[in-house]
Amino acid sequence: MIKKNTYVLIKKIILDHEDRTAHLPDDTKRVDYVMKIKGLLTHDANLNDEVTILSDTHRLIKGKLIEVNPSYTHSYGEHLDEVLKMKSIILSEMEDLNHD
Repeated sequence: MIKKNTYVLIKKIILDHEDRTAHLPDDTKRVDYVMKIKGLLTHDANLNDEVTILSDTHRLIKGKLIEVNPSYTHSYGEHLDEVLKMKSIILSEMEDLNHD
């Protein structure tokens, strides 16, 4: 049991995949449009329950409870050699500007 006022992450489906516009790439059209948001539980619950949370912006939002005490993570993706090459070109061109 996850107690009231625990910091959690919920998932809410904004648009079912059937309701999405036809002007999207095929792989995008096949998935639901989903919002994930963090906040405090307004009542005791279990994982995968439909719950209401109080968000950091003080909105009450309903959704499916998917994580307890979520962390803040981000990624810029996998390493790409092309990005390394672009970095080298940009730094080289900036160096040329500084010497003129």
